[in-house]
This record gives sequence, C-alpha cells and structure tokens, in this order.
Amino acid sequence: MSLRTRSYTAFALLAFAVGLTACTQFPELDAAQTPGVETAPFPKLLPLDDLLGGPMPEVSAETITYVEGRVGALQARADRLRRAQVAQGPVDSRIARLRQKAADLRTQ
Repeated sequence: MSLRTRSYTAFALLAFAVGLTACTQFPELDAAQTPGVETAPFPKLLPLDDLLGGPMPEVSAETITYVEGRVGALQARADRLRRAQVAQGPVDSRIARLRQKAADLRTQ
C-alpha cells in the first residue's frame, strides 16, 4: 500500500469518526442542575494571604493513630516486597531453550 493510499485511508477514517460524533444527541445539561442553583449567591472570594495566614488546622489523636498505623503497614509491606525472591529458574530455562532454538535455526 502506498503512502498516498494510507493517507487517504486515514483521512477517510477520521472523517467518518467525526461524522459519527456529529450525529450524537447531547443530553439536556440545563435540566441536570440542582434546584436553587440559579438563585444561590456566589461563594465569597478571599485573598490567598488570608487563607494561608489563618490558624493551622487541628488534627485529632484518632487521625494521627490511623495515619501512623497505615504508614507502618505500608513500610512492612514494602519490606516484604524487597525480601521477596523472584523465581528465576523457569525464566532461565526458557531463555536457554530459546537460545538453543535460535542457534538451531541459524544452522538450517
């Protein structure tokens, strides 16, 4: 197949895909709004300095305990994965068979 034929084929497929999307019926997005959204006031915009300079958020002891437990569990899992032995036997034997097969094919 020549380059020109491939280009025409690619263009035809692209035009077909674009044509299919033009026939799509889109849902009514206005009907999906929650009642009262149109009359709701906009949220108050605050300067970034006021947000960053405010008091630090408090963290409960339960949250700290949960996060520390999760960190410990993830570190233990990482240690188990580091110690895991990957079985090299089947992989090594397959590589040896493939090399032998390649050598046999070269001699033919």
